[in-house]
Amino acid sequence: MEVILIKDIPSLGKTGDVVKVATGYARNFLLPKNFALTATPQNMKQLGTIKKRDDQIKEKEKLSAQALKERIEAISLTMKKHAGEEDKLFGSVTSPEIVDALLEMGIEVDKKKVVIEEHIKRLGDYTVPIKLASEIVAQLRLSVVKEDQGS
Repeated sequence: MEVILIKDIPSLGKTGDVVKVATGYARNFLLPKNFALTATPQNMKQLGTIKKRDDQIKEKEKLSAQALKERIEAISLTMKKHAGEEDKLFGSVTSPEIVDALLEMGIEVDKKKVVIEEHIKRLGDYTVPIKLASEIVAQLRLSVVKEDQGS
């Protein structure tokens, strides 16, 4: 059965693609969840409108992601953590901690978008990539400093 994708589906294709799928997959999953339309002549005519709308949405998302990237790269985040000998942290700096610190500065990002390749387990300066959109990645400057023992 041929269907027109209304939303991007990683295993199938992008919005507006006409793909051939199993009938059961289309009827039981794609069509009820409004991920696709049947590839009828009438729906094929709507394809242009669907693609145009999707392009406008993606352009808006890209512009807002670019603005957010500039805000993130303009700041330097400092986190105070307990550390022991040789500047090793008790625990590590996590994505939710970075998201919470950014939220306090008025910047809202999803914790899944914060990409920490290796656990941050030492004091020092780091660059943490934050994937905002498919092509836009902000580089957050992060300094991890020792928390005073009196606190």
